[in-house]
Amino acid sequence: MLSGKEKNQNEKTLNMSSDQIFETLYRSEEEMLKFMQLMHATWVVDTHDVVTAFDLSPFKTMVDVGGCTGGLARELAKAYPGSTVTVFDLPKVVEVAKKHFSVPDDTIAFQEGDFFTGELPEGDLYIVARIIHDWKEEKCLQLLHKLCEQCKPDGGILIVEAMLNENRRGPVMTQLFSLNMLVQTEGKERTPSEYFRLLSSAGFKDLQVRRTGKSYDCILGIK
Repeated sequence: MLSGKEKNQNEKTLNMSSDQIFETLYRSEEEMLKFMQLMHATWVVDTHDVVTAFDLSPFKTMVDVGGCTGGLARELAKAYPGSTVTVFDLPKVVEVAKKHFSVPDDTIAFQEGDFFTGELPEGDLYIVARIIHDWKEEKCLQLLHKLCEQCKPDGGILIVEAMLNENRRGPVMTQLFSLNMLVQTEGKERTPSEYFRLLSSAGFKDLQVRRTGKSYDCILGIK
């Protein structure tokens, strides 16, 4: 495991910080599109199980933080037609998403911004899917505190990640995901109890976990 002072492989070989990885992926529309297509494709198998792991119908205003192409957001809108769903992501990501991934009669909205430095949209539920595993604990807490502050009373947060077993001996695919995160970024995959600790520290309560049986599992927390 990397300590706080150790560097991942990109830092060692390319002198590239973890923050710069996404800048590199987004340096041209062609490279960004390839990355976004990969992210979009991985939702095909998992989206329905993810959005129905909990009954999210009480949340009428949903924000998919870092929602990229809108693949997960569209499944949310389909499962919960009584709710509005907004994808919040960087301006260049939103531009490419609208250009290459829009669908006829789209029911989701896009809003541009930076979830670390910008103002978050108002919402009853913030979906944070495949985001927390990118970052070290300090940055995770920075984002989670910000989301809790913005969240309406009795609003919630839905964390979607590949989660390790509590004994960290599986699932094998999640172990491989975690190895990749340690090599490429400053992040890692975590156990449900590790996510519970982060969310509790940020101010969320009534935490529940649902295993979907697919690649990604869910944790729901309430403000």
